[in-house]
Formats: sequence, structure tokens, C-alpha cells
Amino acid sequence: MTIQQDLSILQSVFLLIIFINTIGALVTVFRKPRSITSILAWSLTLIFIPIIGFIVYLFCGRGIDGETVYKYDVETNRKVKEINTLIHQNNKRYDIEEVEKELKLLERYLKSVDESPLTRGNSVKLYTDGNEKFAALFEDIKSAEDNIHVEYYAFFPDRIGHQFLQLLIEKAKAGVEVRLIYDPWGAKGSNEKFFQPLVAAGGKVAAFITSRDLIRKTRLNYHLHRKIVVIDGKIGWTGGFNVGDQYLSRSEKFGYWRDTHGRIVGTASFSLQEIFIRDWNASVKNESDQLDYEERYFVIEKDTGGQAEIQVVADGPENKIDILKSAFVKMILSADEKVWIQTPYLIPDDVMFNALVTAARSGVDVRIMIPNMPDHPFIYRATQYYANLLHKMGIKIYHYDNGFLHAKTIVMDDNLCSFGSTNQDIRSYELNFEVNAFVYDETLTKQMQQIFLADQEKCYVLTDEIIANQSYWLRFKQNFSRLLSPIL
Repeated sequence: MTIQQDLSILQSVFLLIIFINTIGALVTVFRKPRSITSILAWSLTLIFIPIIGFIVYLFCGRGIDGETVYKYDVETNRKVKEINTLIHQNNKRYDIEEVEKELKLLERYLKSVDESPLTRGNSVKLYTDGNEKFAALFEDIKSAEDNIHVEYYAFFPDRIGHQFLQLLIEKAKAGVEVRLIYDPWGAKGSNEKFFQPLVAAGGKVAAFITSRDLIRKTRLNYHLHRKIVVIDGKIGWTGGFNVGDQYLSRSEKFGYWRDTHGRIVGTASFSLQEIFIRDWNASVKNESDQLDYEERYFVIEKDTGGQAEIQVVADGPENKIDILKSAFVKMILSADEKVWIQTPYLIPDDVMFNALVTAARSGVDVRIMIPNMPDHPFIYRATQYYANLLHKMGIKIYHYDNGFLHAKTIVMDDNLCSFGSTNQDIRSYELNFEVNAFVYDETLTKQMQQIFLADQEKCYVLTDEIIANQSYWLRFKQNFSRLLSPIL
């Protein structure tokens, strides 16, 4: 056989592999409902990266498994009505003021799609500095008398991680019920061995359900991104801070870490507790370890010292619609004067992009603040791409230049704001398990406005000149990352 014949055979084999790979890619991508952007991104990956692309898809591209969806369906139907009745009874203690039609529509939407009741009479304190946040949280934990429920995406085994774990161990030894959910993919070293001392002290620990049975289920792309702590059934914490030294500005790479977290006292904490119990019961391996909706987990605080109306909303890939994204879109399109957004990642899908542009072209003051440094290179380049594009559409883009901005907040006009774990990117909309608090309160909204304006002083504004001076290589990376943005 001649060399020419050998090359001809190799060429034929190569073309056959490409043909089979292309057909397989198309069948794989179109076999389940997806957004057009996701179809295009996965098609590019599967077609242009043969074999490896399929391996990546196997672990990261398949839909959420049926067992997880089933477990969440079961948990969603348990005791929800009883909790909502308790919240409704407590709401009667407070005077009902007329709210604007747009806010009422949002409230009705969230109640309809997520069964998230509007809770009245809550007290909210915002924390924007990690040292202050953890100091206050630790004081609450030290004061706990009955139960402590903790849920974090990233729980690093570093200095603050060990301090947090040791505090939980002490409370468990003192007879307080301590339960903790973590995502093993959230932080290196966050595993059974690290949490074993807490288990030995009487605490209970569960890895989030999506991290189980990886060989059979292979769903690495779905993460527990929520940050929740509920103490004695009446104090709730949620926001953007994970557990790790970098969140206390101890990282040379990131410098000052700017985030937003909220401490909630009132029946809004019931919703956080319900989310925790739902996640816990879906994640534990043995049915005997599941939690019931006991009264001690839902304790009404007679005097919270606040009047805020709050809806706490959970969302994840188990839902058929993107609940939180739809709520953000409704906020943006309902605004009369302003929409101010803080997010570390800016990768909007077409619906969100069009909502932002529509609001800006309707005369609404739309501002988006993003970090001026990456923590994930591909995501940051995609963020730059959309920042440039949105700037050209008339939206003010602010690059935070005093460390790393990790806050996930939205301010709408003067009477509605939201904070939580949800980034403005497709991953948070479709793949992550997230939670956000929607606060219908003028005082807190204006406080969040002041925080935004203070951060704005530490930013530079994106301009046409800055974009024009970006190199061709940088623009290539931005465009390439944008193509893969639906699967990042």
C-alpha cells in the first residue's frame, strides 16, 4: 500500500469521524428543549472540538436529572400552605398601605410562580464589608438557643472557614441543632473530611444533591449558589458573601472585597427556612434524616423593629421557567426613573438585554456596575463584551476599581430593591440554585441607592474612547467568550 493510499484512508476516516460527530452533535443538542443561544454554543463546542466536546457535554451539558426534579416537586408541596397561613396571620398585625400597581403586579407574579408570600413587618440590615458581616453573623450564632441552619455555595477550609466551623462545633456540643449544606464544587477542600469534626460533635452535614452519584448522573453544571443562614427560626441571612478569607479582603489577588448581604428579622426568614428545609430534604441520603416543618423552625418575633415588606424567592433548574430573571425583567420594564444594578458577571440573555435597552430608551436612568478585574477569565471577557455593547445602547457602565465587586443588587426607582445570590448571567438564570429577597420599602431602597452612589465614587465610567483603545486581541477574546457565554 502506497503512502498516498494511506493518506487517502486516513482522510476518509477523518471525514467519517467529522460527519458522525456533526450528526451526533445535532442530535444531542436538539433532543431536549433549549434556548437558541444555548443550542448555538453547544453546537460550536461539539462540532469544532470532536470527542472532547462530547465529554464536556456529558458532564456539563445534560439537563437536570429527573430524580432531583421529583424530589423538589415533593418538597414544594409539603407544608407550604401552613407556613403561608402563619405568615398571613402575622401580616394582619400591620397596616396595609396602597402600593403602586407595578409593584402589586410583581408581588402577584412571584406569589403565583414560586408561592412566595409577601411578608410584612421585617427588619433588614445590610452589610457591605465581609469583616462586619461575619462578626455580626457570629454573634447571632453564639446567641442561638435551639437551631442553626447553614447553607453556602463556597465554604473554604481557611482561617474564617475554620473559625465558622469551630463555632458551629461549639454550639452542637452545647445541644443546639446544627445542620449544614455545602456544594463540594464551591471550594477546594470543602468535603466530608473537613466537616467531620462537626458531625462528631453532633451536627448534621449534607453535600448538595447535584454533587451525588456523579458517574451515573454527571451533572457538574448545576450548583448550589445560595447563601442562607437561619437561626432559631426567626433570624435569616442571605446575600452574596460565601465563607472564605477572600470575602474578608484577605486576598492579595482581589484586594478589597465589596459584597452585599442582608440580616432579616421577621417572617421573611420563614421563606429562607423553607428553602433550607427543601434543599436539606432533597440532599440527604436517608429519609430518616429529613426535616419536618416544626413550629420551632418558624418563630414569630413580636417586635422586629422594622416595617419592610419582603418576598424571598428561590429559583433553580428544577423550575420550568426562569423565575428570578423574569422578576428582574418586570422590575426593569416597570421602572419610571431609575434601574441601578450591581453584578460581578454581566452576561444577559436576549430577554434581559432587550429589557435593559428598552428601559434606557424609554428615558429610565439605567446604570450597571461591574468589577474592573476578573475572577473567571472567560466570564470576565464575556462581561466586557456585553458592557461595551450595552454602553453603545445608551446604558451607563461603571467599572468598580477599588478591589473586587461581588454584590448582586437591583434598585428600581425609590421603593423597590433586591439583593441575594443571583448574578446577571445565564448561569444564574438557568443553571444555578439561587435565592433573592425583593424588598418593597422606601427606606431600604434609598439606603441601597446611597451605597450604589458611594461605590460609584470608586469607579470609572466606560466611554467610547476606552472601547476604541481596546486591542484587537482583547476584542477577539471578548467575542470568543461571548460565543461560549450560554454554557460558561
